[in-house]
Amino acid sequence: MSFSGMPFDDVRSLLEQIEAPDDNAATAMAQAFDRAGYAGEALGRLRTLGVWLARTRRRVPPLIGKSGVALYAATHGFATEDAGDPLAAQRARVDAVAAGAAAVSHLCVANDLSLNVFDLALDLPADDIRKGASLDERSCAATIAFGMEATAEGVDLLCVGAVGAQARAAASALLTALFEGGADVVDGADRDIVAGALSCHAGQLADPLEALRRLGGRDIAALTGAILAARAQGIPVVLDGVPALAAAAVLYRLSPDMISHCVLAGAGSSLEIWAAEKLELEPLLDLGFSGEEGCAGAIAVGLVKSAAALAGGVAEVAKRLG
Repeated sequence: MSFSGMPFDDVRSLLEQIEAPDDNAATAMAQAFDRAGYAGEALGRLRTLGVWLARTRRRVPPLIGKSGVALYAATHGFATEDAGDPLAAQRARVDAVAAGAAAVSHLCVANDLSLNVFDLALDLPADDIRKGASLDERSCAATIAFGMEATAEGVDLLCVGAVGAQARAAASALLTALFEGGADVVDGADRDIVAGALSCHAGQLADPLEALRRLGGRDIAALTGAILAARAQGIPVVLDGVPALAAAAVLYRLSPDMISHCVLAGAGSSLEIWAAEKLELEPLLDLGFSGEEGCAGAIAVGLVKSAAALAGGVAEVAKRLG
């Protein structure tokens, strides 16, 4: 992605160039299920996922090879109630994931997933969203472009999320800016930060990209880029956590079809449930995860991979039956 003098114009230009999902592939996959004897609801959401995968991947069967989890870590210019030293807390989280000691690390091993955690200049926190814009436009656009590198390893299925309490607070502010009515479902620990941020930026949040740069920080900007790159390349995405939902919301507000390739791993909080409804996403899991970044996503990726394998088998049976 190259930049002109107006970086957000480059992002909008990219949106206009992205190919639509393949409805013909979705129809063909649904017909294959029918021919193979699965015309009803016997397979439940596995059939729905299989058809969605065909539409997103633009092929039948929608084969899935390499799959991975990408987590983004940044720091913000405010402190949350439960963060202690934000930089030390973030470094500890990143080090645990990098060392294979985090819960998500073990789940990625169990589901044969690659795992990457991206350090987005932890020593350089974004500005305090209660006092000014988190990022300037060029920095925000550059971080979106960096996030787009999440697909560079050639994955066929990607889970995305962010690390840390600060990311959750910034994402809560962004979600409530993008969709009305969410202030009462924000986590109690984040309400003062969200209220201060919305007051500071009142009247300047109508444009989704402007809202992102003012409230989102580097982690959510990178997530936006990762989701956008996957959409351009026909790669299914599993969203994990409030920051991933906020990034998806930015793209949804720009064009609802920009998150047609996304599913939601789970919704463990009132804010996640509310945001999922706004984005028309139904959680795949209900395992009660709270604060363990990537865990629900790693398990949900395994479920999506199973749906892809099932769709492949069904397509082969349907082909034999003619």
